[in-house]
Amino acid sequence: MKFLMKRNVLMILLLAGVFQLRAEVKMPALFANNAILQQKSEVAMWGWADAKATVEVTPSWNNKTYTTKADKDGKWKLQLETPEAGGPFEIKISDGTEMVLQNILIGEVWLCTGQSNMEMPMKGFPGQPVVGSNMDILKSTNDQIRLITVPRSSQTVAQDNFDAKWKEADPAAVRNFSATGYYFGRMLQEMLGVPVGLIEVSYGGSCIQAWMSPKTSVSFEDKQVPAPGDSIPVPNRTPTVLFNGMLYPVIGYGIAGCIWYQGETNYIEPDRYEELFPTMVAEWRSLWGIGDFPFYYCQIAPFDYSVFTPKEYHEKYNSAYLRDAQRKAEAKIPNSGMAVLMDVGEKTSIHPMHKQEGGERLALWALAKTYGFRDFAYKSPSYNTFEIKGSQLIVSFNDASNGLTTYGKELTGFQIAGDDKVFYPAEVFLRSKSVVLSSPRVEKPVAVRYAFDDFTVGTLYGTNGLPVSSFRSDDW
Repeated sequence: MKFLMKRNVLMILLLAGVFQLRAEVKMPALFANNAILQQKSEVAMWGWADAKATVEVTPSWNNKTYTTKADKDGKWKLQLETPEAGGPFEIKISDGTEMVLQNILIGEVWLCTGQSNMEMPMKGFPGQPVVGSNMDILKSTNDQIRLITVPRSSQTVAQDNFDAKWKEADPAAVRNFSATGYYFGRMLQEMLGVPVGLIEVSYGGSCIQAWMSPKTSVSFEDKQVPAPGDSIPVPNRTPTVLFNGMLYPVIGYGIAGCIWYQGETNYIEPDRYEELFPTMVAEWRSLWGIGDFPFYYCQIAPFDYSVFTPKEYHEKYNSAYLRDAQRKAEAKIPNSGMAVLMDVGEKTSIHPMHKQEGGERLALWALAKTYGFRDFAYKSPSYNTFEIKGSQLIVSFNDASNGLTTYGKELTGFQIAGDDKVFYPAEVFLRSKSVVLSSPRVEKPVAVRYAFDDFTVGTLYGTNGLPVSSFRSDDW
């Protein structure tokens, strides 16, 4: 009898050990309590379980069970059909042991990406404020806005996950979240009346090459792509390392689109940026596999970049060339739009304190182009062409149907040049929809530039209140 009892106890212990060895289903940080999933879509969901295990996912919005099998490494992935915006819902996930994701909303999800001007939180950087943010933080509690920030991570190998949590918008969460991203999301949530999820993936001082995959980066030979396990000389300026460490874990999550605020670090290579930027966007869209999702971006604001190279002069170190590369990119990147920030730059700070303008100008693009809102302006007037009449050069603009204005200030920043390619300040006469330029030093003008300096204050607007970008007609 004692022998039988001992044997039964041993069997129980052995079985308990077997069950303890069995791995429970694990989910990445993106799929957790408080998350938002993109509405009216087939969204991807993935995670890990035992090798070859059967995984069942049952969302409460339709109580339909979706089934898949984990591969030999335990990875699994499936697609969920999502309804119109709403919630909260639950999602049950089981590989034999059930876990439940709670407080899940369905709505609009946007990726917020770039370098420090996207990263700059609502509370500001030390000694660098965000205008008006304190009151906006105080009033930020809204369970219809959800935020998650991917921590800084520079890697030579693509990462599957990161350590962060979705949070409902409240002062504690919002004060540490991207100001540009928050103002963008807040305006969307207000106008759409649906839940909005924001995923921040940004790293201050990062170059665009760091956000591109090894496959794409090898086609640009100016910077060395590190091999797996190599040292990373500069964590935010080495090709591929932020793609691997921060973007890769997010790729495939259901999104409505992306906003981008980057370019300051690439200011000394505007010609290369003109190639890199459209290439990066095309790659991201290909990897997401949901078509040409909306991609709206901020043009970098004017700033005195000469502080970075005080003893070295190079004409194209003038960041107006990088702004011009961004201006041209709008025509090269399908389903894109650029928020112009010519009126918020600061000579001594690369981080403009007026972040609400950037976030909300991005939101105007989304509301018009992505969500179909009408009868309001969302584009800045943009340079179209010029005609020459004697010694005068007359500049016309696109998207200025209701005209141009300076809001009572002097119109400055225009230069014209003749065949000698030397630019001189122009005398300016502002018509309702065009600008007439001349200079006693230029008898026969052939080219025009506007606000084409490192630091300048844009003074030309559409009557819609949106500033005109700096531009040049030449390619000198």
